[in-house]
Amino acid sequence: MSDTPEAAERKRVWQTPPGVALCVETDIADPGSRGFVLQIGEAFFHGFVVRKDGAVAGWVDRCPHAGFPIAVELDRYLTPDGSLILCGWHGAVFEPLTGECTGGPCAGGRLTPWPVTAAGGIIRTA
Repeated sequence: MSDTPEAAERKRVWQTPPGVALCVETDIADPGSRGFVLQIGEAFFHGFVVRKDGAVAGWVDRCPHAGFPIAVELDRYLTPDGSLILCGWHGAVFEPLTGECTGGPCAGGRLTPWPVTAAGGIIRTA
């Protein structure tokens, strides 16, 4: 038996309050993506933002196929050419601005939206 207590499982939440500043819009390439972990009380929200064709979209960082995070590597949510979101675990691909799964094990499914907005050069939760 160990003298150290087991690490408590981190509680998760699936939405965030509006108006939280995430980053400067130009911190994310176009096309590009960036992951965010926000502490909400004692729980944590995991999401990512995609920037493509001048638009931004936010998604809960959870694949609808198996519930794993989308990226295997930090901030690597897009295919190498930046055209699609790629689940690094099972190869599912999603449209970056709609979240629709267009191929792989969850074809026809969708990512869970995370409302974000870009205004005045700042990306914020909406």
